[in-house]
Amino acid sequence: MVDNINNETFILISPEKFVICVNSEFNERIYEKKFLIKDNFNEINFQKLDNFLDENIFKIEKESKNFVKKTSIIIDIKNFFQIGIGIKKKNYDNIINLKNFSQVLYEARDYCKKTIQNRRIIHILVQKYKFDDKNFLNLPTNIKCKDFSLDIKFICISDNIIKNLEKILKKYQISVDHIVSGDYVKSFLRNEHDDIFFMAKDIINGHNQNEVLLVDKNPRYRGFFEKFFNFFS
Repeated sequence: MVDNINNETFILISPEKFVICVNSEFNERIYEKKFLIKDNFNEINFQKLDNFLDENIFKIEKESKNFVKKTSIIIDIKNFFQIGIGIKKKNYDNIINLKNFSQVLYEARDYCKKTIQNRRIIHILVQKYKFDDKNFLNLPTNIKCKDFSLDIKFICISDNIIKNLEKILKKYQISVDHIVSGDYVKSFLRNEHDDIFFMAKDIINGHNQNEVLLVDKNPRYRGFFEKFFNFFS
């Protein structure tokens, strides 16, 4: 067997079902398995998840002749925690640049971390931009203003859920590549026939221009943010 970084593995986890699928680099479905849970009690059954993975990881690796080294996870539960933060900054008639926005986003994230207690931030979404007295739904370029503000929404999940997932996956030497909210991904589906795994991939790759990913040592921006910040680099 070899490590094939071109295949992408996704796991959908909910109280009602588990689904694991593998897509090729050409977006072809090369493996998919579903397990329905009857007695779910509206909670994730981690023991059944472990059994489900035990039954499928080896099959995937045998059929694809590749090791599964990492996976993206869609968590489809109702108890995601959301918090909104508004931040306003002086800009003194300067043109908005990378430093302006990265500073505001990091400040908002750090403030959120202090208030969410035992939860992790999964998504950071800018819902509204305001430059002086004008509101924007998307970030404009080359804009000069005296002050600006951002309305930011954070989607968070219990730290215990993530730790339990990481503990189970570690048994199979699999790391968590990305975690996305099921409700958030489904909000972009046009109808019930759209593929949630392909949409999750699009979300991870920047489908929502107003979503941003901040990493402590190496900032990475999604969607329009990435293009915008590259414009100033």
